[in-house]
Amino acid sequence: MKTVVLIGMMGSGKSTIGKLFSERSNLKNYDIDIEIEKNENRTIFEIFSKDGEQYFREIEKYITKEFLKTHPENTIITTGGGAFENIETREYLLQNSIVIYLKTSAKEIFERIKNDTTRPLLKGEVKIEKIEKILKIRENHYQLAHHTITTDKKTPERIIDEILGVLK
Repeated sequence: MKTVVLIGMMGSGKSTIGKLFSERSNLKNYDIDIEIEKNENRTIFEIFSKDGEQYFREIEKYITKEFLKTHPENTIITTGGGAFENIETREYLLQNSIVIYLKTSAKEIFERIKNDTTRPLLKGEVKIEKIEKILKIRENHYQLAHHTITTDKKTPERIIDEILGVLK
């Protein structure tokens, strides 16, 4: 099976679902944000603060492509929420993996991350209006994924069952 890549907004559950799906399916799981932090020896928030979003997106593109090249099959990769905005990254993922969009409403995202001050694009201010604005910008690209799984009000187990269903 081609590598499965989970995309979606911050707070959509990509990291949680990737980890649990990996445990359930015995596939390796790589979280690109964690790999970037290891590579840079600093947090995503620090990278954004010191070097900006453009620098971060270049590293994200490079690491995402490298992980997919070295793990083309039987792996789960989770990306940052904005990774699919980069046309090179998006096209590479669509051509070389199975992309699954974890679709989550702005309201649900807000409820999940309202107390999280580490989201760089929200700059420590988690507001539903800001989430809606980012989601509106990204939605057209997210919809290009091979499969879409709506996550609102679903347990991780149910989401994983749905992912397994679309992969069969």
